[in-house]
Amino acid sequence: MITTVDLIRHGEPVGGRKYRGQQDDPLSDKGWQQMREAVADHCPWDIIISSPLSRCAEFANELCDRHQRVLKLEPKFKEIGFGDWEGKTAAEIQAETPGALESFWRDPVNEKPPGAEPLVDFQKRIESAWTELLEQHQGQKILVVCHAGVIRMSMQYILGMPIEHVFRINVSNASITRMQIDHDSAKNYPQLIFHHGQL
Repeated sequence: MITTVDLIRHGEPVGGRKYRGQQDDPLSDKGWQQMREAVADHCPWDIIISSPLSRCAEFANELCDRHQRVLKLEPKFKEIGFGDWEGKTAAEIQAETPGALESFWRDPVNEKPPGAEPLVDFQKRIESAWTELLEQHQGQKILVVCHAGVIRMSMQYILGMPIEHVFRINVSNASITRMQIDHDSAKNYPQLIFHHGQL
């Protein structure tokens, strides 16, 4: 038995590129176009699961309405919280706290932004979301509409990467990552099928 999970990152939000975290900005017009073009008329999924943040949930709701699919909003698939950095661009962070970004990228476990969700807590949240997903939807084809951080940490979960390396993975707006989990063996056997792909 195979479970197939496609993860798609939301399109561009209003306000463009910044450390958005759990700030709830909706998709821009460009973001809507990116998402609609990424999926087009395809809908091979049995169920669609989405982060409740509007830049994910609004597109997921439109897709479910168009193809008569069940939508499940899952708070555990929210983006990592960036604390005091939320809503700020890289340039603004650099101006306010020179060197902070470099420290974070070098050691995201120990050099998190002030007030941010610890990376280890984020890892546990995503692992819990995956455990529930595989228990409840075994053997199905699933679409998860989510965030760059969620996709990075999902890849960490599937591949067994060190968590301090997750930010080395690039995740573009509206790109798709596919995972498959083989349940036929005594233990689930997960595989990364493709990353940064298209349907």
